[in-house]
Amino acid sequence: MLEDLTSKIFAIIGRPLEPRGIFLLEQLPIAIAKLEAAIAEDIERKKNPSENTSAESSEESAQSINHDRLGQRAYPFINLLKQALLNEEMVSWGV
Repeated sequence: MLEDLTSKIFAIIGRPLEPRGIFLLEQLPIAIAKLEAAIAEDIERKKNPSENTSAESSEESAQSINHDRLGQRAYPFINLLKQALLNEEMVSWGV
């Protein structure tokens, strides 16, 4: 489940989830903006439940659950990216 959410976060950013990687300093603002926009979109979707039909498929319902958790998983990652940007540092993993 966590890998699915992490994969979703990376998909929003436009990168595949890989065992090793790096975000360069110039990539951080773009990644932050994409994640914040996706979270804002999810919040709007929750505010307007009339847009969701009662005939949701089970797959759409499962995606809804992932959307509920997107902010929970993404906010700590966004904070990490913002802190790296503030300190003018790259973010790397699996090195």
